[in-house]
Amino acid sequence: MVDNESFQNTIKSAILISGIGLFTGEKVKLTIHPAAVDSGIIFKRVDLLDKPILKADLNLVKETDRQTLVGFGKKSIQTVEHLMSALAAYNIDNVLIEIDGSEIPIYDGSSKAFASFLENNILAQEKKAEIFKVEKPIYFSENNTHLVALPSDEYKISFTLDHPNSDFIKSQYFSYLVDEKTYLKEISPARTFSIYEEIKPLLDNNLIKGGSLDNAVLIKDNKVMNDGGVRFANEMVRHKILDLMGDLKLLSKRFLAHIIAIRSGHLTNIKFAKKIDAHFKEGNN
Repeated sequence: MVDNESFQNTIKSAILISGIGLFTGEKVKLTIHPAAVDSGIIFKRVDLLDKPILKADLNLVKETDRQTLVGFGKKSIQTVEHLMSALAAYNIDNVLIEIDGSEIPIYDGSSKAFASFLENNILAQEKKAEIFKVEKPIYFSENNTHLVALPSDEYKISFTLDHPNSDFIKSQYFSYLVDEKTYLKEISPARTFSIYEEIKPLLDNNLIKGGSLDNAVLIKDNKVMNDGGVRFANEMVRHKILDLMGDLKLLSKRFLAHIIAIRSGHLTNIKFAKKIDAHFKEGNN
């Protein structure tokens, strides 16, 4: 752990958000409330009779196919990664998120809306934040995916995206020093993306009910189908960093490390996060 002068953060005032879910296509309302110190990030399903509470936690991740889902059965929240990414960027430790549906709104497929709501709405609390530090290299490899966490005095992510099924994407690289001052401009606008040929079976089976060119970058025949094209020449790898930040936020810990990722997605992000978590727990014993 690192001695520091940083305090835990919540938000100054409640944030009301509404939109549709990417997979469910359902309209949903979401309210982010301030929360007391040591509360963590808490979800509450106010649409269900017993209004279950779910903590944003690695051990509650139950699905990682094109999204990150926490919870059990009907008592779950899906597509949490974009909101979690914005919370990570602004070092928000404690909030209660009430939601009247099963999926976080997708907005335009990026985290810019969440970041815009959070910016200038951060409240430092009366208790210091614990900041963990990676003390030795942590490695994870699975098939063609590789992740490393290296000791660092900063939180930095360097990501290489290599997509074998798309000449348009080919290989993209971006290195980002996580910073609330640059996140809104450099990372949050990057949208989720799909190769048409890969998601066609999902579209044919109506498994992406809320998906459209308004909330995702679609690549077909090696061309971007969206009007206006991409927001960055390397928008796809920036979005991968956005997702990785969101998945690592499920550690429920602030930490310092240089994360190097090659071809990682939600499943391997979560597996890697568990290795980091084990490293921190080992260091505290």
